[in-house]
Amino acid sequence: MTQNTPLSSRLPLPSEDVTLRVRSAAQLRARGVSAAQTSAQCLPGGPWQQILPGVYLLHPGPPTGRERLHGALLYAGRPPVSARRAPARLAEPGYGPGEEDAYGEAMVTGVAALALYGFAAVGPLGALHRIDVLVPRTRRLRSARFVEVLRTAVMPRAVRVGEVPVAPVERALADAVAATAEAADVRRLLTEAVREGHCEPAAVVRELSEAELLGRPAVVGAVDALLAEGRAAAEARLYAMVREHGLPDPVWNVELRLPGGPRLGAVDAYWPDHAVAVELDARAPRYGVPARRRQAEEDPQWAAYAAKREQLERLGVTVVHLTPRKLREAADQQATVVRTALMAAADREPAAYVMVLPR
Repeated sequence: MTQNTPLSSRLPLPSEDVTLRVRSAAQLRARGVSAAQTSAQCLPGGPWQQILPGVYLLHPGPPTGRERLHGALLYAGRPPVSARRAPARLAEPGYGPGEEDAYGEAMVTGVAALALYGFAAVGPLGALHRIDVLVPRTRRLRSARFVEVLRTAVMPRAVRVGEVPVAPVERALADAVAATAEAADVRRLLTEAVREGHCEPAAVVRELSEAELLGRPAVVGAVDALLAEGRAAAEARLYAMVREHGLPDPVWNVELRLPGGPRLGAVDAYWPDHAVAVELDARAPRYGVPARRRQAEEDPQWAAYAAKREQLERLGVTVVHLTPRKLREAADQQATVVRTALMAAADREPAAYVMVLPR
């Protein structure tokens, strides 16, 4: 009579690695553990437990926030039935598919993603009752227990936070806002996103518009606060750039006007002796205008920017156009652009005289 290998030698044991404490049915099968053996381990009083359909926790205690997160991704990332017949690729002997394969295209979004990004407004991951997971629209997958499945026609490119695939901040914000009813909570989320430098207001408004959330009463006032916060943050970065890179002090937030003539427009910084102006582009997509129309139509805000710049440059004023994102990601480069414009002033024809008025 052939002696069978003891069952215990084939069973994965609890590990310090969260990805080994939570296993999918497919990963257990690849380890040599049958469905019947898995069920036996999950009987009342047993050492394992099923926390989601097809997902198992290899210890009897309550799952941690990280274990629930990993379980949610395993549940949402499991392949369709038609793909399960293909042999699994093994990442390491005995442990089944690699984590990237196990997660498929699924990624964390919503409040759970914001917790991973470190948002103070959402609290720690372990305190969340729900984990939103984003999957392609074609997936036939239901929400289960603590996992809320969100579908999208176009999957964004995931950001890796540690080893966890997470939706970009602006998409995670939109999904969090969609599930938030209180205006004060929405405002806290959006203002923290900009104040802490997670993303730019224009990207957030664009994502909210795509999700058709801009008309919600809880969102309208929050978006106004978001844009004001974004403008203040961009101005602070501009002040810091001038100071930290040793540029001469400009006059700040002024309006230019021809003597006895019309207004030429407001600028964020102006060097009268050099006839150089800096203008921040803090535009946001127009509320409620779908992306296809925004691409097809001329943006009236941009048209106004361009007309003002053209008029000033006809008068000999150099206009340097900066965006909040450039100031956040490449302040050194932007300081060089401004310094070059100031140095080039000596080689240009003198500019027309313009009046500088408080804004």
